[in-house]
Amino acid sequence: MSQIKTFEELTSHLSSMKERPTVAVACPYDEETCGAVSKALADGFIKAVLVGEKEKIEASGIEKRFPELVSVVEATDSHDAAAKAVAVVRSGQASILMKGLVNTDDLLRAVLNKETGILPAGNLLTHVTVSEIPGMDRLLFYSDVAVIPYPTLEQRERMIMLDLGLIRKFGIKRPKVALIHFTEKVNPKFPNSVDYQTIVGKSAEGAYGDMVAAGPMDVKTAVDLHSAQVKGIKSEVCGNADLLIFPNIESGNTFYKAVSYFAKAKMAGMLLGPTAPVVLPSRSDSTDSKYYSLALAALASDR
Repeated sequence: MSQIKTFEELTSHLSSMKERPTVAVACPYDEETCGAVSKALADGFIKAVLVGEKEKIEASGIEKRFPELVSVVEATDSHDAAAKAVAVVRSGQASILMKGLVNTDDLLRAVLNKETGILPAGNLLTHVTVSEIPGMDRLLFYSDVAVIPYPTLEQRERMIMLDLGLIRKFGIKRPKVALIHFTEKVNPKFPNSVDYQTIVGKSAEGAYGDMVAAGPMDVKTAVDLHSAQVKGIKSEVCGNADLLIFPNIESGNTFYKAVSYFAKAKMAGMLLGPTAPVVLPSRSDSTDSKYYSLALAALASDR
């Protein structure tokens, strides 16, 4: 499999596959969610279970347009829809969960429920973002912009392992991981920079499989080889990073918002760690962003 470098290549790859994964969508009422689901159905890479209030689902028209690909599970309200959508995934009737017009807290409460949820005990819940940024010759992956405020060393290692599993599905055989800091210097005042030393050492020993990690380094050094050369930093990661690991949620989220707004990047994101990918878009996300997030989850799913 050749490396997937754009979202267009991703959706084309998915459309060529014989088997469609099924997405359980909680409260598919808003225009953007309905548009994304409809486009993914039309493009041939998902089936869907729409979970919510019958009248609102009927108003979307999705079931009528794709009767052979769509089924409906009725729910009384958003709380009930969240619980039932998770139950659909837990039972194996769907391999992807997607948030529609439902409160994030309600959906996560259902996902994390110890009795009926889909996050196995001991698993890490983390978020990965993928961006297609104008001027870059590949997709850029980064974590965590939405879930873990200040990752510990153990959390950071598990985050990297989850991200690597996804990245390899894009045909990237030897992922390059940049451990992001504002400088390349290790300083005990910044515990993440010390953790980075540990990660780099363990990666060289093969602890994370076939990959290479480097850091601390800033974002520019990670994606711009000239910057690294000027600083005298030598690593195959420099200028070629596939995955950026941010020190905390503030820096990661700021980068995410900056590239989406100022660089007009195409965006996709999802949660990793549960038994199935969870597409958890913001209410302000565009139809395209939700569509690309569905495509990301479709590639990640066990179908």
